[in-house]
Parts: sequence; structure tokens; C-alpha cells
Amino acid sequence: MTSGHEASGSRGGELLLELFSEEIPARMQGRAIEDLTRLISDKLTAAEIPSASIHGYVTSRRIVVIAEGIPATQPDRTDERRGPRVGAPQAAISGFLRSVGLALVEECKICDTGRGEFYFAIVRRPGRPSSEVLPELIKAAITELPWPKSMRWPGAALRWVRPLTSIICVFDGEILPLAIEGVPVGRKTRGHRFLSPGEFCADNVAEYLEKLQHVYVIVDQDQRRELIRVDLDRRASELGLKVKPDPGLLDEVTGLAEFPVVLAGAIDPDFMTLPPEVLQTVMRTHQKYFSITYPDGRPAPHFLFVANNLAKDNGAAIIAGNERVLRARLADARFFWDQDRKVPLEDRVEALKNRVYHAKLGNVLDKVHRMEALSDFLVQQVPRADPVRARRAVHLSKADLSTGMVSEFPELQGIIGRYYALDEGENLGVANAIAQHYKPVGPNDICPTAPESVVAALADKIDTLVAFFRIGEKPSGSRDPFALRRAALGIIRLILEDDIRISLSDAFTQSINFFARSPRARDMAEMVEKSEHHPTRTIYELCGFVLERLNVHLRESGTRHDLIAAITGEDDLVRLRSRLRALESFLSSDDGTNLLIAYRRASNIVAIEERKDGRSYKLDVDSGLLREPEEKALDDYLAEVDILAGTAFHREAFEEAMAELARLRQPIDAFFDKVTVNTDEPELRENRLRLLARIRDTMDRVADFSKIEG
Repeated sequence: MTSGHEASGSRGGELLLELFSEEIPARMQGRAIEDLTRLISDKLTAAEIPSASIHGYVTSRRIVVIAEGIPATQPDRTDERRGPRVGAPQAAISGFLRSVGLALVEECKICDTGRGEFYFAIVRRPGRPSSEVLPELIKAAITELPWPKSMRWPGAALRWVRPLTSIICVFDGEILPLAIEGVPVGRKTRGHRFLSPGEFCADNVAEYLEKLQHVYVIVDQDQRRELIRVDLDRRASELGLKVKPDPGLLDEVTGLAEFPVVLAGAIDPDFMTLPPEVLQTVMRTHQKYFSITYPDGRPAPHFLFVANNLAKDNGAAIIAGNERVLRARLADARFFWDQDRKVPLEDRVEALKNRVYHAKLGNVLDKVHRMEALSDFLVQQVPRADPVRARRAVHLSKADLSTGMVSEFPELQGIIGRYYALDEGENLGVANAIAQHYKPVGPNDICPTAPESVVAALADKIDTLVAFFRIGEKPSGSRDPFALRRAALGIIRLILEDDIRISLSDAFTQSINFFARSPRARDMAEMVEKSEHHPTRTIYELCGFVLERLNVHLRESGTRHDLIAAITGEDDLVRLRSRLRALESFLSSDDGTNLLIAYRRASNIVAIEERKDGRSYKLDVDSGLLREPEEKALDDYLAEVDILAGTAFHREAFEEAMAELARLRQPIDAFFDKVTVNTDEPELRENRLRLLARIRDTMDRVADFSKIEG
């Protein structure tokens, strides 16, 4: 057993690690440097040479880890090893001495363990120098670093995101030997690809960071991001304009340039007649350009972009090249805009039958037909929803999928459909619903509020869940290829944020009924007959799936998990939320806290006695056996509260129901103070246990208080 550590070596060593490679995709850089920094830090700690500080930096061509304050050596270890019993055969004693490196048994000490006297040897193991330990753990960290996608290159067994070109691995000025697939390891690296492509050497961290500044490499990703942000604002301000905030794009371009230079280009005024979303999609998604606007929010005929070069002509040639590329892309967009509007959306609906939705679920037109039928049910649940406009919006919702614009720019589906609908004279509510029926796309996306938009969005997501659950394509673990968790969260947000009173089981039942009458139902008959796809089972699974996502959503919003568990038997999410709020408020009061204590006391007594007696005490109380004033008063209160709380609960006056429960606190306290439950008289004991069981049952009508913690 280990008895302790001796003092470790002096602290202060610094490690410089740079992995230089071909261009690393921007989307992978942040996670990669976090993982590598964590791996090295954890391994240093495990090797008992933890660093005082560790920092990670990443650019498009290099991953850098700098660790400072690493001890020169591992600490010496002192181990105490137990040997044979005193008086054991000489062969056993000699074998033990050889195993611990001792020559004489007198070098051991004798200790009484309580089971006899045994020989113990003190084994001292000197700590290894950090310079010997570091290569092992650094290589392990590099090998273990996970990538979303990786590759091998000729002659290499290592999988890495891109081919490694060179490695700097220096500890206290000395090169550490690393055997990484023949990659050169030393103190050499390269500067900026265009501005300073030659090699340079670095003996330590300070020299490395200083020389990077001279070879046009800003290695700190946070510094690059801030420089880009400031330069974007400055360039826009020079034009009297404002940058449209885009944190995601800012993160991406930060990973594309080692020496970022912000430049401004102009957009041909002829293209400014295109919808703003088209302009932004072409610039952002395809060219990584930032949109800029006039102070009033109107799109301006300019764009900003980040170059990875410092040109002698102040970027004139780079700007001209980017303007030329953007002009070609916008010309394509304008062509699709002009051509698409020659065919009405109504005429495009039938073409959806040529687009496969899923091999087992038919085409997109089949889905639209199911959504239309479901919308007739949903308009009855969504206040102020117009049935004609809602059905029309659903009918046209997918029509733009067959347009040239969406084929070229898939990000515009729904959005461009809105513009085409308005161009054809469709009602504004219908057009907006076409654009918004995909929303909310994620947890940070806005939720539609217009009634027809809510109907269309719910119809789309409910049909998606039902369709894929019907064919057994349910999410499992991290696998969710059809984004069903996102669809469930969308349903939850639509219902809660728009206060839609709807039963999930009713909605899923309606959807399954429409699904059964769809053109694909005959083809799926054999599959649907399987027990795992039975409609009742599917509805049960769907409700459970959505409620599980609701639990996650509520917990992330700060709601206690035990309160969520206490609200059972609800598939009306708005009602469930109201019950939660009332329960939360009730338990935050003194009456609620003390009543919960009394509930637990009553429940525990009943549960213990039921187990001991092998029977249930959930039976009517015999009023003729109520002797003490306190038990009579409690019985009267329970009868009254049961009726009043039940009535309030039925009216959905949940706070009022909780207030009625609070009236039980005083009579329950008085009962426990004055009445003995486990009396020697069997009939009296049983009746009092029934009274306690009635406390539990009365309170459980409002919420399952047994699920509530401390």
C-alpha cells in the first residue's frame, strides 16, 4: 500500500507543443483545441506532474498547447509491501526479498496485523524526470484526440483531420522525442502561408509567440475574433452603415484566417431588388460574407469579408475578385427568381409526388395531404385560426421545394415560398405561414405566433413524429437521423409559447387516423400489423417521447425535476405547466413545506404497516370508530377539502386547490400530537390507518407528493 509521497522536484518547466498541418476545417477547430488541452492536462495530472497553467490556441494550420509550471520530475514514491508471515518457509521469504530488491530479511520490519505478525518492506521508487514522461503522454493525447471526421495519408497509420506536416515539441528548451508517423519533430515551424512562408525556429514559448507576430500569425483565436469584430464595425462605420450581427459566421471566419484583414465590397444595385434573405443566404452560406445594412435596417449594396492576406494594393484585386464571384452567384439567384415566378405555387404542388419523402412513407405530396387533414383538426384547438387560410397555407407549404431557387439554395425553403405566394396575391397570413411552418428550427429560433402559422407548424411536426414512429424509426441514444427530438421540442414550444390547449394523445390519434387513410397505408398494412407498430402503442410511445423532451426543456429552464415527476397523467402541456407553477408556489410557502412533512409522515406509517400486515388500508373510514376530537376533526376536514380541492382542480384553479390542501396542515398536526395510531385495539388501529391513507389519497389527487424531494 502507498504510504505517502516525498517532496517533488522544483516547479517551473514549460512545454511548447505545436501540431502543424494542412488546413483544419473551421467548424472542428474549437472542439479540437478544447479536447487536446483537456487530454494533456488530465494526463499531466495523472502522471503527477500537473502544470500550473495550460492554454490552447488554434488556427487553420496549427494547434498549439502551452503548459507552464510543470515539475522537473515526478515525486518519489514510498510503497509499503506486505510479505510472508513471520516463521514462513525460507523459500517464501527469499522470494519476497527478491521481488522488493532487498538482500536481508533484517531490512524488513515486522508488524502485527491482527491476524499474526508479517514482514513488511519499504520500497522507494524515485520519480522519473518529466522530460522522460512527457513524450509518452503527449503521443497518447495526440492519438486519442477525437475528430468528427479524420483521414489517413500514405505511409501513416495515425488518423488525423488533415496530414500533419511538422511538430514542435520543446520542454525547457530541449526537444522531446516523439515518434508520430515519421512527422518531423523539433523546434521548426512555418509562418503565414502567403505573407511569410519560410521556416523559423523557437527554443521557448516567449520566442515562439514573439516570432509568430513577425510572420503574420495571430495564434490566439479569441484575439483574432475580437480583431475581426472590431474591424467589421469600423469598415461598416466608414460607409455609414451597420454590420448585421452573425456570431456563427464570425466564429467560422475566425478559423479561416491566420492574419485576418477585413475588406468591403460593393453589390451591383440591380441585384438589390432580390429579397433580403436571398442576398444574405448567397453571401453568408456560399461566400462567407457579412451583410451590412442602413441604420433603419434596410439591406445596403455592400458586403464585408475577411481575407487571409495583406495585399500591397490595399486589397483592390482581392475585392474585385470577390465582387466578381458574388455577381455571378447573384445572377444565378436572379435567374431562379425570374423563372420560378412563371409557374404558380399551386401548379407546383402536384410535382411534389415526384419527391420522395421516405422510402416507407411515400412522397412529399402524401405528407402534404396528411398535414391538410390534420390542419382541419388543429384549427379547432388554435384560437382565432381561420380554417380556410390554414388549410391553404398547409397545401402550399412544401410547393417551393420544386423551385430552382430552393434547389440551388436549400436554406431558403419556406422563405422563398412566402415571396412567391405574395407575388401571386395570396393572403399575407397564408404567405407568412408558408415561411414559418418549419419553425422553430432549434431552441434559439423564434416561435411563430400567428394562428395559421401555428397550425401549419404543428401539422408539419406532428405528422413527422407520427410517420417515423409508425415505421419504427425512433431515436436511440445519440442517433436521431430524422431530427425527431427537434420536432418534439418544436411542438412543445409552439404549445407552451402560444398557450395552445390541446391533448397530445388526441392530436397523435387524429394524425394516425389520417395516416391510415393515406395512399401509402395499403402498402404498409403488413408492417403496421406488427405489434410494435400498433396504433395504441404508437400513441403511448409518442406521448412519452414528447413528455420526456418536455422534462428536459423544463429542467433547462430551472424547474425542479422532482416537481415535474409529481405532475402525472397530463398530456395537455399548458395545463401541466399551470399545475407545476401552482405546486412550486405552494411548496415555497410555510404551509406547503410543513404539509409535505406531514404527508410523508402519514405515507410512511401507512406504507410500513401495509407491508407488515400484507394488506391495503385504502378503504373508507368508519366514522363510528372515531373517538378522539382530533381524529373526528381531521376526518371532517378531509371530506370537505377533498370536495373543494377536487372542484377547484376540475376548474383548473390549481392555486385554489393547493390552498384547500393547506387547510389540512393544522388538523393533521393536531392528530399526530394527540392520537396514537398503533393502539392495542385492532379495529381502532385499522381505522386510524385508513384515516392516514385518506390524507395520502386526498393530496395525491392534486399531485403525487411522494415524488417530491427535501
